[in-house]
Amino acid sequence: MDKSRKVPFEEALNLTGFGKYNYVTLLVNVLVILSVVFEIYSVSYVVPTSACDLQTTVYQQGLIASTPMAGIIITSNFWGYLADTRGRRKIVILSLLLSFTSSTLACFSPNWICLFIFKFISSTALAGTYPLGLTILGEFTPAHKRAMMVAMIGTVFTMSFGFLGILSIPISNLKFSYHVPILDINLVPWRLLNFLTTTPAAIAAFATYLTYETPKFLLSVGEEEKALDVLRRMFEINNGKGRDEYQVHSLFLDESSSEPSKSLWASIKSQTTPLLKPPLLRNTLILSFLFSIVYFVINPFYVWLPVVANAIVQTKNNGQFGLTLCETLRFSENLTIAQSNECAMNSTAMFTVFVVTLVLGSLNAFLSATIEHIGKKRLLICVQIISGLTGLGINFSTHWAMNGVLFLLFLVGILNFGFLCTFSVDMFPTYVKAMAICLSMMIGRGVSVIGINVVKSMLTYNCELAFYCFPALAFVGAFTGFLLPGDKKNEGKENSI
Repeated sequence: MDKSRKVPFEEALNLTGFGKYNYVTLLVNVLVILSVVFEIYSVSYVVPTSACDLQTTVYQQGLIASTPMAGIIITSNFWGYLADTRGRRKIVILSLLLSFTSSTLACFSPNWICLFIFKFISSTALAGTYPLGLTILGEFTPAHKRAMMVAMIGTVFTMSFGFLGILSIPISNLKFSYHVPILDINLVPWRLLNFLTTTPAAIAAFATYLTYETPKFLLSVGEEEKALDVLRRMFEINNGKGRDEYQVHSLFLDESSSEPSKSLWASIKSQTTPLLKPPLLRNTLILSFLFSIVYFVINPFYVWLPVVANAIVQTKNNGQFGLTLCETLRFSENLTIAQSNECAMNSTAMFTVFVVTLVLGSLNAFLSATIEHIGKKRLLICVQIISGLTGLGINFSTHWAMNGVLFLLFLVGILNFGFLCTFSVDMFPTYVKAMAICLSMMIGRGVSVIGINVVKSMLTYNCELAFYCFPALAFVGAFTGFLLPGDKKNEGKENSI
């Protein structure tokens, strides 16, 4: 190859091959995503198991449980800005360490206010870690494998929720209590559970430290030689050849870049403004709307999955058959079960959650492996349609097993969270990519907070209407999916020629 020729970045990345380094990057990001899921969703298990020790009221438990989403909404944009201006790797490490420190301190909370504050700080620290992990993975992966690798993270996200439930079963049912006079607290199982859910953050921070900054970011900030050095190292690891055999000597980034800004807020504005005006405005609106659909329609039902699973099990065990899912939920709610001073988790419900997430995770893994053949746009639309159709069918099923199957298929829509991320890493230039993903997710999580409360209310007071309205919105998401850009076939083959 002519040493004087400047090579487009995507072509240079493709020439590094796809091998060991890419799989190591995937493994590191698995640890990052695991730490995010364990920390963000740990409140679902820590809050009820700590109720007896901290003597929290229902209102106080609700405040603690809402802190993760609130923290994420407040700081997502800020972390996206830092990643686009200071580097992806550095910010991910900082976020993980800050979260680990705060969540560890939460283990020693003497009251619910301290627990609330420490979990809030921890969630704000992790606000941008998930999208940044996806950005890093996308920028290290050749184009022809990118969609598959990013979509695989969706499998990790889905299954991590189930593993968290399995982890909580033995720990929350332990019986021990050790008084610590200096802190005036009792060391009880929920504190151990909280510590175990935060340890992946420390491990992920160390693993991220051992990796490189993404060459695409380095090139976007004018560090061409450093970008070339990372690409050479990737080539060496992936192919087992010497770095001098890598035939790229000069790079250019075939996309627009931002102008440097002097002040912090001016810099944040410079990162956000391009997303809110042409030509990126259309992409921002479409992705933000689709993220909102997935978060608002599916995520609330995913959050209340243990409630639904427990209702089906209770109804069946009490010999009540021939009920729709909504009638099942009402029957379960009317059951009077004496559980005074009992704060352990329901093992049957938690194991059911694990099984459901295992099925969803396995399905996501299969679809991720075939996404290049099916097409990510076609796949996203089909998943939305399946979710909508099965959601509408829930009101017409009167068999407990069919109720469970239809509800599971309705939840398949949660997989589109990962598929949407594959679009995000391709539809925005490098200098605003992390900001764009963080902003889209922030909007989606914002409407999810509303959705969680709306769904809980509707399942209690107007359940049937919920399974008409939300599936209908799933169809809206399917139609909106047609506005996404088409799949670029054989992109990797073209780059390798």
